[in-house]
Amino acid sequence: QGQLVESGGGLVQPGGSLRLSCEASRIIFRIYNMAWYRRAPGQQRELVASISVFGDTTYVDSVKGRFTISRDNARSTVNLQMDSLENGDMAVYYCNVNPSNDRYWGQGTQVTVSS
Repeated sequence: QGQLVESGGGLVQPGGSLRLSCEASRIIFRIYNMAWYRRAPGQQRELVASISVFGDTTYVDSVKGRFTISRDNARSTVNLQMDSLENGDMAVYYCNVNPSNDRYWGQGTQVTVSS
């Protein structure tokens, strides 16, 4: 069964940057549209950024201009560069295919934004 493993989260001050990475295994990565999702405390999970098999990207309005999603099919990874982080970005971040598939939800990686 395919697996997606997220990494790269941590504690960062407002205005700081983090780079999240998601490594896929046992799936044919290149045929899937991919996305990053996040769940903040007390809120529903939301799609933050997506990237198609062709490299087309979309972003939720709140992160446009600050986050950049990318993929490396040779390494079966999808990354999320997060700049100018804000308190509102604090959440557990997950990667999944797009649209999401319950079989691929992993543990996520925690992003904490605090001074």
